[in-house]
Amino acid sequence: MTAALAEKHTGTVPGTVRPTPPPTEHRRRGRERAFDDVPRWQIYVPLGIYLLFTLVPFYWMFLFAVRPTGSTSLVPWPMTAEHFSKVWNERSFAVFFQNSMIVGVCTLVATTLVALCGGYALARFDFRIKNGFMLALLCSQFIPGALMLVPLFEIFKNLQMINSLGSVVIAETVFQLPLSIILISGFIKNVPVSLEEAAWVDGCSRFRAFCAVVLPLLRPGLIAVGSFAFVHSWNHFLFALMFLSEQDKQTIPVGLNTLIGADSVDLGALAAGGVIAAIPVVIVFAFIQKWLITGFSAGAVKG
Repeated sequence: MTAALAEKHTGTVPGTVRPTPPPTEHRRRGRERAFDDVPRWQIYVPLGIYLLFTLVPFYWMFLFAVRPTGSTSLVPWPMTAEHFSKVWNERSFAVFFQNSMIVGVCTLVATTLVALCGGYALARFDFRIKNGFMLALLCSQFIPGALMLVPLFEIFKNLQMINSLGSVVIAETVFQLPLSIILISGFIKNVPVSLEEAAWVDGCSRFRAFCAVVLPLLRPGLIAVGSFAFVHSWNHFLFALMFLSEQDKQTIPVGLNTLIGADSVDLGALAAGGVIAAIPVVIVFAFIQKWLITGFSAGAVKG
């Protein structure tokens, strides 16, 4: 009777040893219990402090941007748009914004297309210098962009591309390609080759099979690479400063630098320009946050 009850409640046959869960399950349960045992304040307090240090500079910038000149209030009331009107109309920020948008979008498109081709080649083909090429891509990440300013300037000068937005687009694309190719390559490796082979059997060419089968699965990776290239080119200051000398060709980072005078700084105008520069980046990350995290994590799984 006792054995029957034991079998009914435990689901085991009398005289047998109950199987123990695998070690990985033990570790997972141990981590879950350890996390549950941590008091919530030990999690929320550090996160709150980090959030405070992150948001206070943005609030300070917004405060100076909407606060009237001469006001010392810590509350943005009454609010004014005089600083935004000044930088947008008098300081040519409308032109800077347009130029930055052109550079960012062109860099996004060029980086994504070239990285897609290079990543597919590294993921699907084997060639003699493949490992050396991957090593060169990784080592290129250790080269600061400032070291390449003089040779790039000479190249663009000989090509008569100085004071052209195309020079900034090319420079930004070149420096974004190594990391982008590595990420796209890792993401393509996660797509089974059997999917392409099935499309080949059905009569598709390699290019058509790639566009119909593989490319739709690469959306998170492409969004991650493209957004990273756009944000970096939008915020980059050095290339635009060196290759663009005419005011109607400058971008927002260089335009912000012009608001800093030798003897004085217009804090209201500078803060308003910073808010204008931050708006596109905030919008981009707000809409693609999920795809960005998925793309970077998936592209880093296999290399």
